[in-house]
Parts: sequence; structure tokens; C-alpha cells
Amino acid sequence: MSSVRSIADALALQHRLVEVSDTPQLDVSLLLCHVLDKPRSYLYTWPERCLDDAQWRCFETLFARRAAGEPIAHILGYRDFWSLRLEVSADTLIPRPDSECLVERVLDHYRGQPAGRLLDLGTGTGALALALASELPTWEIWAVDKHPGAVALAENNRRKLGFQQVSVRQSDWFESLPAELRFDVIISNPPYIDGADPHLQQGDLRYEPASALVAPAEGMADLAYIASAAPGYLCDGGRLYLEHGYQQAPKVREQLSRRGYVDVASYRDYGDHERVTAGCWVEGNQ
Repeated sequence: MSSVRSIADALALQHRLVEVSDTPQLDVSLLLCHVLDKPRSYLYTWPERCLDDAQWRCFETLFARRAAGEPIAHILGYRDFWSLRLEVSADTLIPRPDSECLVERVLDHYRGQPAGRLLDLGTGTGALALALASELPTWEIWAVDKHPGAVALAENNRRKLGFQQVSVRQSDWFESLPAELRFDVIISNPPYIDGADPHLQQGDLRYEPASALVAPAEGMADLAYIASAAPGYLCDGGRLYLEHGYQQAPKVREQLSRRGYVDVASYRDYGDHERVTAGCWVEGNQ
């Protein structure tokens, strides 16, 4: 690649990423924006602009890492989610666009409500909690994760974004929360992949921690546990929102209905798959 210098020529290298990426053009654009410290619009306004030697060497290095399969978010050190730029690391999952659907569903129900308390279980980077904090600035938001590396990462993102109403804590699901605490909303994107799923050996998933991806019982164990335990921490009329695999919605609906939730429904992601299931808890239901 050493003889290639212009932005246009660099963009043309996207074909070398088709084996490792579903979005090769976007990946090359993001690498160039990072190297040049320019927005994507600049690449298409000035495609003839040439990179200097230092910029080109940097681009070559980053491009080689992506061609080897390393996730673009790990290479750049961040991922944009909702309206936020979040630091990422190998300690937890890379936020994905489909998870924004969970944010949207919560906002559909609660935007405009002046006060409330929300819990994000298994927060990882803090993506869901911080996205909702940006839209619900008067709410009290708790974000918990059992992994110290994830807690440190989420806290760093919270601090950089300045969300004072968010409290990041270490907890194995509900374990370390005050027993008397109650929430209007509980959300979670827990591990939900079957350990035998071949996708674990493909793409970005190879670089992400199995503990954040894989759950026993064909991926249903953590979803079932949260559905069962959440009523002990929900206000009367509080709602639980669970992100899950695209084939798991019927099982998650069954779990919620069996536990006594009402108004149980699933919602589709941007790929038209049922990705989020929610239910309302009413005191007295068992």
C-alpha cells in the first residue's frame, strides 16, 4: 500500500476488508477520519487530498489491524452510540446500533416524565444508562456490572460526559444493591448467546469477552434470572426491558408472563428482528 497516498485511493482499499467486515467502506472512512482528525464529509469533499508520510504510515498500521479482524472500535478506542462517544475496551461488549432500540422503547414510554429511578444491569461501557441519562436529565440512574474492568470503563465514560445523576457501581446483578431500593425502570442487555453458537468464532465477537456474551440454558439463563428477580426491585407499575437474541423473543415473553408481568410485548430492531421485550410489574402479581 505504500505507493497509495490520496484519500480516494485509500477509500478504494475497502475491498480488502470484505472478508472481515460487513461495512468495509465505513471502516476505511472511520480510519481515515481518525488519522486526519477530520469529519467524514471532508473525505468526500477533498478526495484528491494526499496524506503525508506520517499519516500514511499510521493509516497502514490501523488498516492492517482491521484486515486481521480486530474490531474497528478497539482500533479507534471508541464507539459512537446514540448521541454519545464512548470509550471502549476488551473488558466488555462494543455497543451496537440495535441496542439503541431499547433506548427508544424506554423513551417512548417515559420521555417527559419529570422524575424517576432507572437501573441498568450489566452496564458494560455504560452505553444504555448514559444514553438514557442524556435524554432523561432529571432521573436518578444506577448502572451496575460485576466486572471491575467494565465498572471502571463505565465510570470513566460517565465522568467524561459529565452525567452527575448516574451512579456506577459494582454488583453481580442485584446482589450489592440496597434491599429497600425500588426502580421505575430496569433495563438490561445481558449475555444471551448459546455457548455452542458458531457466531462466537466469527467477526468482532472473537475479540469480546465470553462472559459478556454467553449464558447457560441455550443463552436463556441470565434473561430468566433477571425476569424472576426484577420484581423485588421494581416499583408498583414499574417496567422491565430486556435485550435478547433475535430468536428468543417468544421464550422471553413466556418468562415474563409466567412470572406475572402484564403488558408484555416485544419490539423490533433496525434489521426487523424482535430484539427487545418488556413487561410491567403490578404489585400482588406472582
